[in-house]
Amino acid sequence: MENQATHIVLGLLVCAIGLGLLARRVALPYPVVLVLGGLALGFVPDLPTIKLDPDFALTFILPPILYQAALFTSWREFRANLRPIGLLAIGLVIATTLTVAGVAHAIVPGMPWAAAFVLGAIVSPPDAVAATAILNRLRIPRRIVAVLEGESLVNDASGLVIYKFAIAAVLTGTFSVTQASGSFLLVGVGGIAVGLVVGWIFIHLHQYVRDAMFEIAISLVLPFVAYLTAEWVHVSGVLAVVAAGLLRGWHAPEVFSAETRIQAQAVWNVIIFLLNSMVFILIGLELSDVLDRLTPYGAGDLVYYAVAVSVTAVLVRFAWVFPATYLPRWLSRSVRESDPAPPWQHIVIVSWVGMRGIVSLAAALALPYLTRDGAAFPARDLIVFLSFAVIFATLVLQGTTLGPLIRWLGVGADSSEEEEERQARMKTAYAAVAELDRLAASGTYEGDMVGPVRAEYHSRINDCDVGKAVRAGTDAGGATAARRAIRLQVVAAERRRLIKLRRDRLIGDEVLHRIQRELDLEELRLS
Repeated sequence: MENQATHIVLGLLVCAIGLGLLARRVALPYPVVLVLGGLALGFVPDLPTIKLDPDFALTFILPPILYQAALFTSWREFRANLRPIGLLAIGLVIATTLTVAGVAHAIVPGMPWAAAFVLGAIVSPPDAVAATAILNRLRIPRRIVAVLEGESLVNDASGLVIYKFAIAAVLTGTFSVTQASGSFLLVGVGGIAVGLVVGWIFIHLHQYVRDAMFEIAISLVLPFVAYLTAEWVHVSGVLAVVAAGLLRGWHAPEVFSAETRIQAQAVWNVIIFLLNSMVFILIGLELSDVLDRLTPYGAGDLVYYAVAVSVTAVLVRFAWVFPATYLPRWLSRSVRESDPAPPWQHIVIVSWVGMRGIVSLAAALALPYLTRDGAAFPARDLIVFLSFAVIFATLVLQGTTLGPLIRWLGVGADSSEEEEERQARMKTAYAAVAELDRLAASGTYEGDMVGPVRAEYHSRINDCDVGKAVRAGTDAGGATAARRAIRLQVVAAERRRLIKLRRDRLIGDEVLHRIQRELDLEELRLS
């Protein structure tokens, strides 16, 4: 038995790596290749049947994925777009849940309302990983990216809160709209509070560790501690993870060392890729058994249900996004003046970017097999099948056509982030020169040591050549300890100015992370 489990785990890892390499080879976003690969595995004969513990998917898969997405979310952009993000992440999730549930209940004979709401909650939130993987390959306006990434982060929480209420309704056979509405607010606020407290504790813990290996280990534990603590006090574990990730991401440039940031990013990228890959593979392996148990429906019925639910999930987004964009501006003059309506082409893009992914898959895998009285969970296999159908349709159809749609609409990236980055590089270069002047005036170092470095920065500033950080060049390997110390102090001065620019809201997190990575790499070369 143990030998078989080892072979299964090894097989999952090999499949995950293979699908990742295939994604690079065919130049497609890897979530698209994963969903196609998972579907293909479902039809391979004689593969082992894997029956996951429902709690495993939510407890051990979702926390690290949501946490990593929150770490790199720009708090400035998130706060600036709070209104559209809220309308999408909460309003649209509720609308999608209700609409999909209504359609499923109407077209599937005998599907209970509670089971239909479970399906609606599973497919309601677009996925942060899928959106980021696809949007990063395209040049679109900065605000669209900020709104979509913010929505994908928060709607996972709202969708999963509704999902848990719907599961409870199926298991207990009772449901109260009034009680659920009050509980929704309570578990949401409570989850955020728990996440902020846990995040704050871990940030202070990092300050005492000061060792890259242990700091990375602590960062791997944080999302699980936030999630389990929140679930223990009966509030939203998902929101706790998101809140902890946002808080830690904001403080990361000041709290963590360059070595920790560089190594942690590599570790987290590998973990998130493997988690995504294995979940798609697991759903593919389960899909074949699910289809075997769905034979009473007939192939034509299954196709009809899949198309109807998928089309509903896509169209309800269009039906929500356009009114949600224009109505607040029609109803409020202050909103209209402070935030003019974007071009209709931008609204079309936001409406079309509704890819479902890992969150919906994990929620489908986490469905209980039995109710509390020992009966089979109603329509479980059909819910899993339809969830995969929506994921497949949105990822493959919308994910692969988004690029051509953007080109057809004539939408391109704005230049605000490029100008922001240019200004940030210029200001950090001036901070470097100021630090060199201070070192020269202090008499700590001789002028022939400070002078060449100052000349490099002056040359770049005068030529407006601030596209890259000043590199250490051969100094990293062969210069004196004094010259390396000078350059390290200059790098520290640049980082302080960079963090201050972010704190003063002059640059966003994207620009900060880009320049900070260059400074971190330079520091590691000099150390």
